[in-house]
Amino acid sequence: MAELRATYRLQLGPGLRFDDVRELVPYLRDLGISHLYLSPSLTARSGSTHGYDVVDPTRVSESLGGEQGLRELAGAGLGIILDIVPNHMGTGDENRWWADEQERVRVFDVDPETGHYRRFFDIDDLAGVRVEDPEVFELTHGKVLELLGDGVLDGLRIDHPDGLADPAGYLERLRDAGAEHVWVEKILHPHEALRDWPVEGTVGYEFLNEVQGLFVDPAGEVPLTELYEELVGDARPFQELALEAQLDQATTVFAHEVERLRRIHDPGGLEDALAQLPIYRTYVRDGVFDDADHEALAAAGRPDLFDGAPQEFVSRFQQTSPPVTAKGVEDTAFYRYLRLLALNDVGGDPGRWGVSVQEFHEANEVRARRFPRGLLVTQTHDTKRSGDARARVGALSAMADAWAEHVRRWYELTLQLVADGAPDHHERYLIFQTLVAVWPITTERLDGYIEKALREAKRNTNWVDQDHEWEERVKAFAGALLTHEPFLAEFEPFVELVAVAGERAALGQLLLKLTVPGIPDVYQGDELIDLS
Repeated sequence: MAELRATYRLQLGPGLRFDDVRELVPYLRDLGISHLYLSPSLTARSGSTHGYDVVDPTRVSESLGGEQGLRELAGAGLGIILDIVPNHMGTGDENRWWADEQERVRVFDVDPETGHYRRFFDIDDLAGVRVEDPEVFELTHGKVLELLGDGVLDGLRIDHPDGLADPAGYLERLRDAGAEHVWVEKILHPHEALRDWPVEGTVGYEFLNEVQGLFVDPAGEVPLTELYEELVGDARPFQELALEAQLDQATTVFAHEVERLRRIHDPGGLEDALAQLPIYRTYVRDGVFDDADHEALAAAGRPDLFDGAPQEFVSRFQQTSPPVTAKGVEDTAFYRYLRLLALNDVGGDPGRWGVSVQEFHEANEVRARRFPRGLLVTQTHDTKRSGDARARVGALSAMADAWAEHVRRWYELTLQLVADGAPDHHERYLIFQTLVAVWPITTERLDGYIEKALREAKRNTNWVDQDHEWEERVKAFAGALLTHEPFLAEFEPFVELVAVAGERAALGQLLLKLTVPGIPDVYQGDELIDLS
C-alpha cells in the first residue's frame, strides 16, 4: 500500500466517472492527497446516482467506465480505497440472483414463512444479503478481492457492518482473503469503544462530533436550552424524544422484523428492548459476551434478554436494533430536538453539550493507541450538514444572548407570514437556525431541505402520509423570508457576524483534522467553503 497520508472522498455517478476522476489526480496530488476514496463502483441499478443499490457485485460498473477505466485510474498516481456494500443489494429484474426465486432464497435473507426479507433500514428495494454464508461471500466479494490482489485497490470501506449477522466474523474472513486495510462505517455512540476488529478504524463520525463539540461554548448551554424550551414549548430532554421515536419505529416500520424475531423466540417486550438499547447493537457471538454487551443490555433494562435464546434470535435481534436506532434517532429525533443543530449529526448526542479539551485529548490518545489510521471527517455524504454550516450554528453557543434577542424579534417580525398555524413554533426555530447556517440560499435549495426536514420529523407530515398543504405553507413562509425587508434588515447584519465566527471555528476544526492522530479525509469540494 502506498503511504497513506490523506483521502479524498468522491461520490461517483453519471457526472463523475473514472476518466473524470483521472483528470483531477494532479490537482488532488498537489492538495496533499495520497488516496482516492471512491463511492461504490460495482454494477448498480440503472440510473443510480450513488452506487449503494448494487445489482451485480461481480462486475465493475460500465456506466462509471468499467473495470478497464478503474484499472487506468489506479495507475494515475493515487491509491484507491473503495466503498463496498456487503449488507444488501438492489432488488428487481436487473439483479439476476433476485429474479431467480431459487437463487433469491440462497443469496438473500428471506423469511421462508412469510416471504418478507430483511431490508436495508426501511427501504423495500434494498434486500439484505446472507453474506455470512461462505458461498454468498465469495459471490459478492470475488471481484473486489481480485482487484485488491492485483493492486488496483489499496483498501476497503465497509458500508453498514452493523446489518450483518456476524460483523466480526465477516471482517476476519475479509482479512483472511487478503484485505489488509479496511475501514468500517460503524456509528459509535459517545463513549462507546470500537471493538477489537481487524480494521484500521472507523470512517470518522466520532471525530466529527468530538471536534465540533470542542467548539461549542459551555456558557451557552443554559441560555440556549431555556430559549429552545421557551420557543417550542417542550422541555423534554433529547433522550426522551429519542426513546419515543425509536419505540414508534419498532412498533410500526419494523413490525415485520419484530414479528419474525417473536416467532423464533419470545422473551416479551421486544419493541421496548429494541428502543431502549443505548447503542446501535451488541456483538454477542456464539454465546460469548463482551463487558460492553452486558452493559448495553442492562442499560436497556433487559440483562437477561438472550438467556436461553437460540443463536438465530440473538443474531437477528442484533441486526434489527441498528435500523430501529438509526431511523428513530438520526432520521426522526434529530429533527424534533432543535436546541442547537450543530449537535445533531451522525453519531452525535444532541443531549450532550459540547466536549471539553480534556475529553478531546483523551479521544485522540485512544485513537493514537488503538486505531492510528482511523479516518477523520467533518463532512460526508450522510452528514446532516456540511462542516462549515455546522460550525456556524455551533458559533451561536458563544453569542447566546445576542442570538436569543434576535430570534425573539424575528418571531415577532414574521408572525404575519404564518398561515393557518404553519409553520409552528418548532418549525420556525428550525428555519431560523438553518438560514444562519447556510446563508445565502436559494428558494429551491431551501424548499428541498424543508420538505425533507418536515417529513423526517414526522410531526405534521411524513414520508408515508404526506400533508402537502402544510408543507407548502411552511415553504411559503421560508421563501418569503428571503425578500422580507423588516426581517432581512435585522437578519443580515447578524448573520455576517455569525459567518465570521463560524469560519474561524471551521478553520480550527480543519487544522485539528490535519494534525491529530488519524487520517484526514476531505469530502469532495470541502477544501473550499461549503454551506450545505
